[in-house]
Amino acid sequence: MPFAQLVIGPPGSGKSTYCNGMYQFMSAIGRKCSIVNLDPANEKTTYPCALDVRELITLEEVMDEEGLGPNGGIMYALEELEGNVEWLEGGLSRLGQDYVLFDCPGQVELFTHHASLRNIFLRIQKLGYRLVVIHLVDSHYCADPSKYISVLLLCLRSMLQLDLPHINVLSKIDLINQYGPLAFNLDFYTEVQDLTHMLPLLEEDPRLKKYAKLNEAIVDLVDSFGLVSFETLAVEDKLSMTHMLQAVDRTGGYAFGEAEGAGDNVWTLAMRGGWGVGMSAQDIQERWIDNREEYDEFERKQMEEQAAKSKAEAEADEFV
Repeated sequence: MPFAQLVIGPPGSGKSTYCNGMYQFMSAIGRKCSIVNLDPANEKTTYPCALDVRELITLEEVMDEEGLGPNGGIMYALEELEGNVEWLEGGLSRLGQDYVLFDCPGQVELFTHHASLRNIFLRIQKLGYRLVVIHLVDSHYCADPSKYISVLLLCLRSMLQLDLPHINVLSKIDLINQYGPLAFNLDFYTEVQDLTHMLPLLEEDPRLKKYAKLNEAIVDLVDSFGLVSFETLAVEDKLSMTHMLQAVDRTGGYAFGEAEGAGDNVWTLAMRGGWGVGMSAQDIQERWIDNREEYDEFERKQMEEQAAKSKAEAEADEFV
């Protein structure tokens, strides 16, 4: 039974960076992985692409031939892919049992109300794939109450539209300090706690004060569903990537499935070696918000000590 991640999110949220980082991480732990690009506008992928939708259709072709703009062109291209989904199914059949990362387009319409992407996902699911949606949003939205509420609505609508196992992720958590202080501790944003605390902050903005009743209704809507929560991610941090993959494995059932051989053995040994320690919101806040400089310095010294140790061992081996 193959497994896959469907990586969605607005433009600039870090989808391609995530796919590249997760591919490298899985390769390091011995899990065989392939990346499929489903974005017809993504002409410069930074990762090895096992299957590329641009072999079937490109955004440039659609815009030239149909006279459409970028957003309409992307939607038209996805409709074409849906109509020729056998091309995708044939490409996936050649990947065997590889764990697949799908790098999806960034137009939010595609995963909030347009049907093509959802229908493509359902066809992939019928091939036997266990799918998990990874919805990336930039963590800097937490620094602005109105943007954070907008992100909550986007995530909720995507969860209802796609109707698949779903993980919302605050990406670039290592850069969150660049956008100013947060009004609340990080766990307020990741656990989506009582959102009524956001209302006074929204009313402080003169542009939003007159929409107080609307803001209250939106907050009540999100609270009443009780579906949205967030993981956090810093792609270049090993512990953060470990925590992320653990969450995905639990959500998609990989953690409870059959072993896939050496790769799973490596992953199991890594967990026993201490990688499996979970990261709470408090841990993340301390690492990336409250004491980032101290942690950065500590990790820098660790890397220097490890490099010096490796160099000494190499020299000793040469001497012997």
